[in-house]
Amino acid sequence: MRTTGMNKKTMVIFYIVLIAIALVQLYPFFWVALSSFKPASDLARPAYMLPSEMYLGNYVKALSGRLPNYFLNSTIIAVCVLFSLVALGSPAGYALSKMRFRYAEQVTSFFLFGMMIPSFACLIPMFRMYNTLGLRNTYWALIIPQVGFGLPLCIYLYKSFMSRIPDSLTEAAAIDGATKWYIFRSIIFPMSKNVTMTTLTYNFIGVWNEFTYANTFMSTAEMKTLPIGLNDFVGEMGMVDWGGTFAAITLSILPTLILYIFLNKQVIAGMTAGAVKA
Repeated sequence: MRTTGMNKKTMVIFYIVLIAIALVQLYPFFWVALSSFKPASDLARPAYMLPSEMYLGNYVKALSGRLPNYFLNSTIIAVCVLFSLVALGSPAGYALSKMRFRYAEQVTSFFLFGMMIPSFACLIPMFRMYNTLGLRNTYWALIIPQVGFGLPLCIYLYKSFMSRIPDSLTEAAAIDGATKWYIFRSIIFPMSKNVTMTTLTYNFIGVWNEFTYANTFMSTAEMKTLPIGLNDFVGEMGMVDWGGTFAAITLSILPTLILYIFLNKQVIAGMTAGAVKA
């Protein structure tokens, strides 16, 4: 009986701690979302107070500027990066896990070594190279480095999962006359759905919120992405349109939030897929 009582107390404390952590993490988003519906007169009041009225003017101001164009730029870059990561990472993971060739371990180590290189160390060389090739202020300036730095983890996740798919499955398909490409496309890749969802979700968050590359390589207003486009709400003498800023931030957070809410189970399953036998 004492043990049961102690377990109940432990669980109560555990859930209290979890709820406290969740509240701390959710409060900034709640504060920004709540403030986005406040008129200017309410913004001077304490942040936790509800709006005196549901004011939509902040969203009108945010959407009447360049924000839709920034959304479009961020969307194009995110789609291209995510497609490239899956299109390149999944075949590489398949080759490293199922195809026997010389120096396979060395090639794997080479890819994983990319996870150790800090992206900031490459900014100056990339800046000079993009200037020479005329790639600044183009989508390629943001797509290329994010694909390059995202591939090592993507390949690692695919290889870890695919290496635990029984070889007997692929051997049976090969005996029936299936080519390696058919085996990958019709058998192995569909089985890696959770890993694909993890790759898409994890990298989408990083690409959508990316600031350093966009701030370094994009100097024209037409090519700005959402994170650097938020500076448009800073006016003369450093005055900030806080209402419009809060509305723009809320809109920029929604895609990531919606994506994670619907795909969180697949993300968890994909991150742990390599730890259990398929």
